[in-house]
Amino acid sequence: MHTDTEACVRAVQSKDARFDGWFFTAVLTTRIYCRPSCPVVPPKVRNMTFYPSAAACQQAGFRACKRCRPDTSPGSPEWNARADSVARAMRLIRDGVVDREGVPGLAARLGYSARQIERQLLAELGAGPLALARAQRAQTARLLIETTALPLAEVAFAAGFSSVRTFNETVREVFALTPGELRTRAARRPLAPAAPGVIALRLPYRTPLNPGNLFGHLAATAVPGVEEWRDGAYRRTLTLPYGHGTVALTPRPGHIAARLSLTDPRDLTRAISRCRWLLDLDADPVAVDDRLRTDPLLAPLVDAGPGRRVPRTVDGAEFAVRAVLGQQVSTAAARTHAARLVTAHGEPVDDPEGGLTHLFPTPEALAGLDPEKLALPRTRRTTLTTLVAALADGTLRLGPDTDWARARAELSALPGFGPWTVESIAMRALGDPDAFLPTDLGIRRAAERLGLPATPAALTARAADWRPWRAYAVQYLWTVDDHPINHLPA
Repeated sequence: MHTDTEACVRAVQSKDARFDGWFFTAVLTTRIYCRPSCPVVPPKVRNMTFYPSAAACQQAGFRACKRCRPDTSPGSPEWNARADSVARAMRLIRDGVVDREGVPGLAARLGYSARQIERQLLAELGAGPLALARAQRAQTARLLIETTALPLAEVAFAAGFSSVRTFNETVREVFALTPGELRTRAARRPLAPAAPGVIALRLPYRTPLNPGNLFGHLAATAVPGVEEWRDGAYRRTLTLPYGHGTVALTPRPGHIAARLSLTDPRDLTRAISRCRWLLDLDADPVAVDDRLRTDPLLAPLVDAGPGRRVPRTVDGAEFAVRAVLGQQVSTAAARTHAARLVTAHGEPVDDPEGGLTHLFPTPEALAGLDPEKLALPRTRRTTLTTLVAALADGTLRLGPDTDWARARAELSALPGFGPWTVESIAMRALGDPDAFLPTDLGIRRAAERLGLPATPAALTARAADWRPWRAYAVQYLWTVDDHPINHLPA
């Protein structure tokens, strides 16, 4: 979008928050870059230039505005709505892969050379993978500086910097303040009290956001011991690269309040990324809803509760296992089967604040399970053990870097994987915004009540007009039934 100067100028002059994260405004006279909704008086048009990423602004010598804090904008919705190599690279960078594995690791995951990835990112985002990762490290560092009492030297390494000197130089260059000055400024602002070791932060999103289906779905399907709804917050355990953690996510006006407890602060970037992915916070709800409103049968559902997101998962492998356990059984039965797996194979954790007891078992932990001990039909045991084996040995990967078409083909080749299971995984684990569930019982009921075609083939043909947002149409169709997944728990 940053190449459409006229549209960018209109967004800046109207302070339109819907475009935060889509592009960034750099002011040539002040050498500051802002988000489109910055509250200060817009600069003269001749002094504006536009960039596709914060990293590109920083690389061009601009520093972040102290008023609108553009480094904390919601992410661009493009990276979750596309399946090409640039979008997959951006999802991996956001997940901290460059910090952990370097650019060669990023390239290897995508099946390209490092030079190819560098060229593609530069062409579209104006910055290469190192610059993009550096911008993310700066943002993580700022969060740790402002929300924790960690010594600054520990903040540097937790944020992914290789040395304290690089940390100091980067923070000063990006924010025009030293780390110490950032902490001093933060101390003047009242923050919500947090327990020792807990990082409290706000996760921004584009409005509107309907928390009913998002948190209602997560609470209704929560696996005991791994997830719970407590005191108005969805809480769960997280398996992370350097350790584990717990998170509490609470819907608030204009943001999601997050409280993270991590065994290793180096996991902060990954934890934030996973939480944003789980709640689909980088979506563009206005674009989605505008498209779905063009269908006169969907328009009343959209108008009744706009801004529905797709409830996703923090781990693709976990969701795939849960999808198999949920085949042809009730939500309650699926939770019971998953809870048994968790108790038998999950790693125990301590949770002083509530009832979280385990991490969801990894594919490696499940690889040795005895299928005869599973209270499942024999065919579903085979489905589960085959899936776990493929995930454990790496022949099947369900992560931010996964190609959606390839994953669908690989899943469909496994025994017991029909269209419902494959599309459920595509929608919630892979994040494909166009995944569709025409055979789902709730969708078929909704179709009947609304006067939509009843057969899966006819409904799929009718849903072509909803593309590329059919996964969001599913969320609206599910509201036709009065089911707990559509409402915040009492």
